[in-house]
Amino acid sequence: MGRALAELTTFDLLATEADAKIKNAKSVNYLSLEFLIGRLTGNNLISMGLYEQITDAMAELGHNLTDLLEEERDPSLGNGGLGRLAACFMDSCAAQEFPTVGYGLHYEYGLFKQSFKDGRQQEAPDAWRGVEGYPWEVARPELAQEIGFYGEVQWVVENGKEVRKWVPGMTVKAMPWDLPIVGYESDTVYPLRLWECQAIAPFSLESFNNGDYFEAQHALIDAGNITKVLYPNDNHEKGKTLRLMQQYFHSAASVRDILRRHEAAGYSLEDLPKQETIQLNDTHPTIAIPELMRILIDERGLEWDAAWAISSQTFAYTNHTLLPEALETWPESLIQRLLPRHMEIIFEINHRFLQEVRAMWPGDGEKQAKLSIIQEGFHRMVRMANLCVIGSYAVNGVAALHSELVKKDLFPEFHEMYPTRLHNVTNGITPRRWLKFCNPGLSALITDKIGSEWPAKLEQLEQVAKFADDAKFQKEFMAVKKENKQRLADWVSENMGIELDTDAIFDVQIKRLHEYKRQHLDLLHILSLYHRIINDPEFDCVPRVCFFAAKAAPGYHLAKESSSQ
Repeated sequence: MGRALAELTTFDLLATEADAKIKNAKSVNYLSLEFLIGRLTGNNLISMGLYEQITDAMAELGHNLTDLLEEERDPSLGNGGLGRLAACFMDSCAAQEFPTVGYGLHYEYGLFKQSFKDGRQQEAPDAWRGVEGYPWEVARPELAQEIGFYGEVQWVVENGKEVRKWVPGMTVKAMPWDLPIVGYESDTVYPLRLWECQAIAPFSLESFNNGDYFEAQHALIDAGNITKVLYPNDNHEKGKTLRLMQQYFHSAASVRDILRRHEAAGYSLEDLPKQETIQLNDTHPTIAIPELMRILIDERGLEWDAAWAISSQTFAYTNHTLLPEALETWPESLIQRLLPRHMEIIFEINHRFLQEVRAMWPGDGEKQAKLSIIQEGFHRMVRMANLCVIGSYAVNGVAALHSELVKKDLFPEFHEMYPTRLHNVTNGITPRRWLKFCNPGLSALITDKIGSEWPAKLEQLEQVAKFADDAKFQKEFMAVKKENKQRLADWVSENMGIELDTDAIFDVQIKRLHEYKRQHLDLLHILSLYHRIINDPEFDCVPRVCFFAAKAAPGYHLAKESSSQ
């Protein structure tokens, strides 16, 4: 069923790409290491307007569509809110027909499959594509890119002028796979383009014939590691190197594809900011900034000022954290070794930026040190968030309060330098998946009261407020809630052997396990309620069922200890 539906969306995807209106409109290019898209079939059936027909067709064949949808594998392409935001963003753009291409990585195993043994988390590979591949994905080998690492930077003469050129010491192939992001009740389909790292020469017959079997497949192993898993454990030097390789591979392949599409549409490099925005979802794709500068200067022959005018008006950055210690940094020595030309470009960006800082705050060495892309110390570090703010035309937080704190606490000096650059974009969730698809009972009730246009016009949900005091609506609403709680209770009973009281409060926390997510505060609350029940005979405690779901990063020892029983 998935493959048959995917054929339909593939035709719509190609038609959307060829649409003159799309070609002439400004496009968003959304770069994110995570896309937590979830199972696609049910959601796509809703968007394609086929859910009822397929339900009936499956019933005629003796199958229950809901049960069939449970058999679909969940693409292991994300971890938490960062990835779900990216997925909702893509869904929203497709629904509103804002031209968008998502760029991510085609992980072989994604994060990991979680289980517990003796009360402790166990990690296993999550082979989400199965043996036969994922039905919704389409290979695009004609769009493959070559990506370099390591090597050296040389002076060469071109057109009578000495210029810097990077000669990579290792080259891999970026193979794209497209997943369809289907617009709601329209023919619009946008691609989520996922890059898989492959070896250019995966097998050395000469080495194999000489008995060196490991060396024969060395290139295949090295390349395959780059997109093997999401967030490789970086508690050791090899893990750090692999993470940076992963980030650069993603950014470089995406930037090259954006330029290919842009020029294929007949636009000049100078038109790039008018026709394309490259949105950086957190700091993971930051290296795209020096990569675009490298291409413009080294490969296309632009002078620095012309290249910077294009690059700095093309990138935008979404900040996700207020914790200074959580902002991503990389050892200067690692970038120098892995991406030597990019380190030179970062130095030049920083040099020119610090001239602005000195002009604004003469003699203030403290501000220069704080705002510099390079963090001084025994091991010099590259501050990726600072590079994002300096190299972007827009920086946003994800909620009004968060954005104000970004301005006042996290980046106050940047806000003083660039008062219009930092702003707020309140993030939300797609009502099509999280209400219409996931909660059909409530969806039907809302449609009965306000009509059927709300999935594409979210502001119409405000009309539901006028029924808040309506006794009949209240009764219907509580009946839907009760039915949903019963479905969850039935699942818990069947899978865990625990019987639940559906009149109890269901207290749920589902997010990645991390100290700053503060799951331990929920546990302390449970303990406090327990002690009050035991020690206070007059305490009237409302029945409560507490649900926790989380994964702890494999290398995050404290989080894994928190999840142990």
